[in-house]
Amino acid sequence: MALTPQDIERVANLARLELRADETEHTLSQLNGFFALVEQMNAVNTEGVEPLAHPAAVLGQVALRLRDDIVSETDQREASQVSAPAVERGLFLVPRVIE
Repeated sequence: MALTPQDIERVANLARLELRADETEHTLSQLNGFFALVEQMNAVNTEGVEPLAHPAAVLGQVALRLRDDIVSETDQREASQVSAPAVERGLFLVPRVIE
């Protein structure tokens, strides 16, 4: 599936974007490159291949490098709520917008 400059202009119009001619050509080139890559991936025979729950599942036991979950800032709720028009039990009160 190859896009045309008219397709790019239509999508830009729908997204309320103003693209110059060089931006339109660049976007067209990028999107057509993306679609070509998708077509290559779709051409791969995946018959009989079970989907993975997670990409790391093939690596076996993966050690994640996560930082310790420690508090680095003090609680500033009261200071943040001083200027709020309405607060109740530590929560901001806002007008109902959906009935």
